[in-house]
Amino acid sequence: MFWKNISSLFSNDIAIDLGTANTLVYRKGIGIVIDEPSVVAISSINRKIISIGKGAKEMLGKNPDEVRVIKPMKDGVIADFQVTELMLRNLILRAQKKRFLIKPRVIVCVPSGITEVEKRAVRDSALHAGAREVFLVSEPVAAAIGSDLPIHKPQGNLVMDIGGGTTEIAIISLSHIVVHSSVRIGGDKMDQNIISFLRKKNNIFVGVQTAEKVKKEIGSAFPLEKEVTMEVRGRDIITGFPITVEVGSEEIREALSETVVSMIDAVKRLFEKTAPELAADIAERGIILTGGGAKLKGLDKKIQEAVDLPVHLMPESLTCVVKGSGMILDNLEEYKEVLIKKIES
Repeated sequence: MFWKNISSLFSNDIAIDLGTANTLVYRKGIGIVIDEPSVVAISSINRKIISIGKGAKEMLGKNPDEVRVIKPMKDGVIADFQVTELMLRNLILRAQKKRFLIKPRVIVCVPSGITEVEKRAVRDSALHAGAREVFLVSEPVAAAIGSDLPIHKPQGNLVMDIGGGTTEIAIISLSHIVVHSSVRIGGDKMDQNIISFLRKKNNIFVGVQTAEKVKKEIGSAFPLEKEVTMEVRGRDIITGFPITVEVGSEEIREALSETVVSMIDAVKRLFEKTAPELAADIAERGIILTGGGAKLKGLDKKIQEAVDLPVHLMPESLTCVVKGSGMILDNLEEYKEVLIKKIES
């Protein structure tokens, strides 16, 4: 016990929810220490990092040619290996309050539908960034653990984790995913829906950050008790001049409807592959909704109406995955069954 306490004192192991929109880092024994947008700003001249996270995101759409602003994750997987490695190295160093000679063990959350090549890319990026050992865990499993679901028991637990790039839906029983459905749509797709809609309907061109603000402020999947409007600023497509238009929540709901329907269709497809006994468990327990994309107003009501099942939105939906991976990190022996089998080099 003494040596266990001493080793935990010097532990610098971390868990990372490497998301398309946000990256969160959990440090063993401490909790969540980093919550930043998955955006990196680098110099076009010498490829040195200028900013990572919030600072880099603020530069989106406002950067000169000398500065490249990159989102290295796309659809939940690595799109730019070099920049992802730079970002991971920075996050691993920042997550450690003190520098130790021993490199950290790292748990990284990945989509359930990830390919073997994509798994190897994640592992290699984390190793090159300074990890001693890398474990992978599926996002729905981590989300279930972070939501305090009894995944070890022989009963079905349905988790729908909506991230920036992917929507992961999985039924988990006896510490394993029994059946899953993964669609590469999420919060980023909703932002693009809004950009396209405003361009066609109002002849105004807006950036990603403006679209995201519109989504958060007046976006919804289900009719609001009181419909609202907001002013949106952008560029007139015809004249090229800056303009301001007023947009209503009903219009934005229409813009988002296609993506919301695609998410619901993915849930329906999942049930087509589900055993009757597991379906009975879900009918009793309902659907657990996690992820940043789950915060869209009325999304839980819309899904509940479509599938006629209880839908429970987790209070801190954005952090469920990283909290779950942190619980795995703190109890690796207890949760070893949930880890993805190691990839051979």
